[in-house]
Amino acid sequence: MNMPSPLSLSKKVGSLVFVSGKLGADPKTGLIPRGDIAAQTLQIISNLEEELRQYGLGLKDVVKTTVFLTDMRNFEAMNEVYRSRFPEPFPTRSCIGVAALPHVDALVEIELIASAP
Repeated sequence: MNMPSPLSLSKKVGSLVFVSGKLGADPKTGLIPRGDIAAQTLQIISNLEEELRQYGLGLKDVVKTTVFLTDMRNFEAMNEVYRSRFPEPFPTRSCIGVAALPHVDALVEIELIASAP
């Protein structure tokens, strides 16, 4: 039996909002587009944006992201989608290659920190 992960999806501390890593799962179906890094990245950013909305924040308020990729050869495709969604000036960012993510179809995971104005 799969147990829920022991984590908060997001948490506000002072003026900062920390959002746990998101995968590219469609919130309605739970499905992740298999083998499609662009579609997964786009869905992740939409999922992150939805989490920020509950704090009255948007992508413009993001100050730091961390991207986890299962294959660094997907970096450019992920980066193209990322660039199209985040406004300039871009948040600071780290990108880390990992052996695996919590879902077999997940190619990318992104977490972030946002600052409330």
